[in-house]
Amino acid sequence: MRDLLIDITRLIGRFMQGRLPTGVDRVGLAYIEHYRHRALAEVRWVGRGFTLSRGLSDRLFDRLLCPCERHRTATRMLVARGIIAAMGRPAVTHRLLLNTGHSGLEHHGYARVLARRRVQPVFLLHDLIPITHPEYCRPGEGQRHRTRLNTMLDLARGIITNSQTTLEELGAYARRIARDLPPAMAAPLAPGLLAMPPAPRPLDAPYFVVLSTIEPRKNHWLLLHVWRQIIADLGASAPRLVVIGQRGWECENVVDLLERCESLREVVLERSECSDTELVNYLHHAQALLFPSFAEGYGMPLIEALSLGVPVIASDLPVFAEIAGDVPEYIDPLDGRRWRQVIESYAVADSGPRSAQLERMARFAVPSWKQHFAVVDTFLERVCA
Repeated sequence: MRDLLIDITRLIGRFMQGRLPTGVDRVGLAYIEHYRHRALAEVRWVGRGFTLSRGLSDRLFDRLLCPCERHRTATRMLVARGIIAAMGRPAVTHRLLLNTGHSGLEHHGYARVLARRRVQPVFLLHDLIPITHPEYCRPGEGQRHRTRLNTMLDLARGIITNSQTTLEELGAYARRIARDLPPAMAAPLAPGLLAMPPAPRPLDAPYFVVLSTIEPRKNHWLLLHVWRQIIADLGASAPRLVVIGQRGWECENVVDLLERCESLREVVLERSECSDTELVNYLHHAQALLFPSFAEGYGMPLIEALSLGVPVIASDLPVFAEIAGDVPEYIDPLDGRRWRQVIESYAVADSGPRSAQLERMARFAVPSWKQHFAVVDTFLERVCA
């Protein structure tokens, strides 16, 4: 018997919309890869949860792990067929339900559905950013995230966090609202990208990569203004900046610079649709990954870059120091002058600071999914006992 349920609602929804996977999605896919042989797929529709059959679960797991655009319509039909079939069967109860993407937790009916079905949820919490930094999120997201966290605290058989920093923030939040903290533990995440041998350089000139959805928290605006200054001084010899990621919300000022700033054209390249193979190759040949975020719950691109032997220039956030130690070059996310200095030094072929980081990188141990799931497997056994 398969003793786990995995909520794939978010992953299926994004796949059918043609959206590229975010860091949260890559974690969800890693959980499917690890647990698929002991799990059934769970999907939510119109406020209800439906457990799909073994055969349909396996087919949908395959579709998510090896996505293909031409399968979107067929996948929609598979899900519909699974929901209709599940309506005629007794609901699956007394199983652990893994929800790795905060999916559905903002709906007040979510708790009633789980209670009625008597499943035991284990949630993976990625961050508390909408509460700690609401200014970087969509309007109303702070209250929605409070609802998610309160649902976790009220219902969870266990909570997994991606970092000790996130776990401590969760504990502080629970104390602040006078709620008990369910069994909880931190399990660092592994890279979401597979290591691949590098292909030929995508650009002849030296270049840097910023990898994330374009949104205010990621601080693209600072980098683009730094690049305007670099271009003004260096002209055609300025290093390139490759912006990899889809456009998100409230990023109009960044989009205006990308689309209408004459000096940035031909020097700043936007890659909103980028396959994993292309992404890895861009990282392989980059002078460094740039990560100037104002807040993060983890920072998977940082781990992915270091796993490929690529230097990182990042904001001086506590979670980055937790997961990468002293390896990256850390800078205040508001210190544009310092960002420019370090970028220009890393652009030089025989850069001393860049070489020093490569030496520090030699002692960095890349987290693995094997290590992550060894911790999680033990945790799930404990919460079931």
